Amino acid sequence: MPAMTVADARLALNERLAELDRLDRLSAEGREPVTLQQDSVGRLSRMDAMQQQAMAQAEGRRRQAERARIAAAIARLEEGEWGFCMTCGETIAQGRLANDPAVANCIGCASANQ
Repeated sequence: MPAMTVADARLALNERLAELDRLDRLSAEGREPVTLQQDSVGRLSRMDAMQQQAMAQAEGRRRQAERARIAAAIARLEEGEWGFCMTCGETIAQGRLANDPAVANCIGCASANQ
């Protein structure tokens, strides 16, 4: 497997940010407050709408957390620290970086933190 370069990582991270933005636009309606007329919609339909809203909001929070992880990885790229474990300072395996360029820890430290 060829080594992932800084340019490759930057491209992959920016593409993932664009994908997260696209997903946010698609799910914007689902995160809006549920407004149903009490007299025309049954209790189960209201409960279902509220559950769908909660799931959409949770997915939005997961996307925000991923954005923060990506922003941290981009900052590491800018500082020349990308590809090194944030815990022990060792080089992160190329396969791990290729799978997720935003990863911040080597497999050993990630396993120890679980």
